[in-house]
Amino acid sequence: MEQRTLILIGAVIIAVIAIAAFVARSGPATTTTQTATQSPATGTATTASPTTTTAAAKGAICVVYDIGGRGDLSFNDMAYLGAERASKEFGLSLKEVQSKSEQDYLPNLRTLARSKKCTVIIAVGFLMTDAVKKVADEFPDQLFAIIDGYIPDKPNVLSILFKEHEGSALAGALAAMATHYFIDKGMDFKADGVVLGMEIPPLYKFEAGYYWGIRYGEKIYEEHEGKKVQPLKILYTYTGSFNDPAKGKQATEAQLAQGAAVIFNVAGATGLGIFEAVAEYGHRQGKTMGPPFAIGVDSDQDWIKPGFILASMMKRVDVGTYTAVRKALEYKSGEIKKYGGVLVLGLKEGGVGLSKLEDLKTFLKLAEEAGKITPEEAQKIYEQVKKMREQIPQWIWQEAYALADKLVNNPDVSVYGVKWSQIEEFAKNPNPDGIKKIREQLKVG
Repeated sequence: MEQRTLILIGAVIIAVIAIAAFVARSGPATTTTQTATQSPATGTATTASPTTTTAAAKGAICVVYDIGGRGDLSFNDMAYLGAERASKEFGLSLKEVQSKSEQDYLPNLRTLARSKKCTVIIAVGFLMTDAVKKVADEFPDQLFAIIDGYIPDKPNVLSILFKEHEGSALAGALAAMATHYFIDKGMDFKADGVVLGMEIPPLYKFEAGYYWGIRYGEKIYEEHEGKKVQPLKILYTYTGSFNDPAKGKQATEAQLAQGAAVIFNVAGATGLGIFEAVAEYGHRQGKTMGPPFAIGVDSDQDWIKPGFILASMMKRVDVGTYTAVRKALEYKSGEIKKYGGVLVLGLKEGGVGLSKLEDLKTFLKLAEEAGKITPEEAQKIYEQVKKMREQIPQWIWQEAYALADKLVNNPDVSVYGVKWSQIEEFAKNPNPDGIKKIREQLKVG
């Protein structure tokens, strides 16, 4: 199981860290699966014969997956879930195209655009940004959408982004409340931490939300328990890489040595090392589950080291994909006048959030269908995660999830003199000076 998990996750490389319930998978839909590769002679795409499973529909949702493809249990699978839901609700067929390398992006997109059968072409992942820009100019009458990419100035391209700081606040609140609970049980913890990839402005949003959430979680814990607590030390480490698990492991081991109970992964594939370090630390103490814990990022990563990943801050790519299809149809029908631009999804739109057991079930089902794990292995993972969650009082989970509504409805909620509205404003233009000030105000480091 260990080796199988590492092989699967190794396919997932998330560079800019920059995912409302998962959809039920029921009812018939028209699905066409294609795999496009580049012809060495012409630079155009040669496409395998599509396989259509049911009757034709009135249009098509065309999805170009990034490297890793279906079965990655991350962005690609989540994009599929949203597209599948849209195909059923709107009566559209679903065409899926796999990218085996970055060289496939352009030919894959061009092939779909030339077909003139796509209501919208959805590119999964920021790595396709340049390719989408180019093909969108070549086919100005074709609608495109890109997940996690920023193309603000093309009328036929919708950029789907996420309010990572909002989801990170929920992660921070959960981390802090859980840590103080275990401290009160006599465990020797005194910090929570975050390990990040490259130091770039988008990651400052994760930092700001997480730090604010930790201080909020401490405030709620004090109110619930009726006593003051010793504020946690907040640790942060930039590894300089999104694809170096060794660096992630080293940074995590250093934070664990400083008493960290929970460490947030904001480092893409480097985060594999975070998970490894936390699990190894627990195993050395004879534990089968945390604390210590890691927190996953972007998709539901709870299954990677079951019992040692407290939860995951999810970008709901399924929501983004579904929304892109809906907006494309509204534009084509004349319901809206403008299609292109930037759409940022947050807690209000169901675009970010903390993972739940229902999400884990969905991901494990996808893993079974992809042949990555057996039903027996899936059940074992589920039971281990469920058991881990049950050792933490339910009120802590309830407060962490309830924070979503509070942030949406009351942006003036404040901790350490920092209003949530200030974090929201910073997230519009994350910058080194701004994050430095937030670190100082929330007593980080």
